Amino acid sequence: MTTAEPTGLLRRLLALAVLAAAVAAATVLTAAPAAAAPRVTVADESGAARADTTYATTLTVSGTGFQSVSGGFGGIYVLFGWVSGAGWQPSAGGTSGTDYRFVPDSQAAENAGFQRFVAFPGSSTVAEANGGTIAADGSWSTRLMVPGATFQTVDGSGATVPVDCRTVTCGVITIGAHGVVNPANESFTPVAFADLQTTDPGTGPAAEQTTEAPAAGSPAPAAPPAGAPPAATAPAVLIDPATAVAGRVLSFTGSGLVAGEQVLATLDDGVASVGPLLVSAQGTVAGLLELPAELPGGNHELRVTGTTTGGVPVLTFAVESDAGALSVPVAPTASSRPSTAALFFVAAAALVLVVVLTAAVTRRRTRARLRRAAVPAPAGAPGGPPAGPPTPPSRRVRRALARRETELARTVAR
Repeated sequence: MTTAEPTGLLRRLLALAVLAAAVAAATVLTAAPAAAAPRVTVADESGAARADTTYATTLTVSGTGFQSVSGGFGGIYVLFGWVSGAGWQPSAGGTSGTDYRFVPDSQAAENAGFQRFVAFPGSSTVAEANGGTIAADGSWSTRLMVPGATFQTVDGSGATVPVDCRTVTCGVITIGAHGVVNPANESFTPVAFADLQTTDPGTGPAAEQTTEAPAAGSPAPAAPPAGAPPAATAPAVLIDPATAVAGRVLSFTGSGLVAGEQVLATLDDGVASVGPLLVSAQGTVAGLLELPAELPGGNHELRVTGTTTGGVPVLTFAVESDAGALSVPVAPTASSRPSTAALFFVAAAALVLVVVLTAAVTRRRTRARLRRAAVPAPAGAPGGPPAGPPTPPSRRVRRALARRETELARTVAR
């Protein structure tokens, strides 16, 4: 009975350990939302996933199956650019400028439309979102501007490099926003390029792909002549403050410019410049300007000058002399906070470890107790018989001794 009790206890402890492991496994399998991979659809005005080679195209980008975290920090960035192939994702160690590159834009809500921020519902950053929010079912939709088949961006070292989507595959990129790495919301959807505004309208809907396609039978858009009427909105230029650091690459956008015009961006009185840059059909332009390392901190001016009309929107902005961000959004390098499933798994694993250790210690103590009980204690020792005079011989022994003495006496008498 003594041996059966510890065996039954051990069986119960092992059953509890197995149950805890099963609960942990079930938690991980049911809590991970990545079972359904995120899916993105891209469409121009005709419903095709393509953009104009020369002029800017507005695409409708929609997502389903994304992870929606109510009240979670951040959300997703929707970008247009190029990826290197397998392993480009931030969750796989991919970095901005090396494994994926995108059209630069400001993080301001009223940017040029080349980047969109879609926030988690109820997030503290929802006010910054210019692409809406992710619904509870993981769906969202926004509009993204594609500048054309070529654009400038920065590589991993911060140097300005061109990207030509006619020679590499470009498309819509989604990654976790605000530095939060989220593999459940990473995707790349290719976009094709064609000369949509020069295609014969009678051959199909290709001439209607961009926001400002020419009328049927009209020639392709050309650069406006000198004295062309001003844009519908006042010319303006914006910069991303996070990139306004001496020795780094400044990201800027212009709006309200004349479509088809070429512009030149100049810092102060020619300290640095970049161009010519082609203005999109929507009157927008995006560019990168390398700030000199010796540029003093303080206020500086950025001028965007039209080479044909002479329009000069000017922006005064502050430059920092300390090291700062290279581009926007900054490539996420730190992993996100542990998920609820991971925490449950760790807790369950700890419980299993405690149960197994407890069972091992209990079994060892039980065996030692049984071994001590199997060895009789000597007389006078704790747990043994009490010490005292020897026990007198039994009656049978006394009779045998008496007979032996009688036989000896008879032998002597003879």
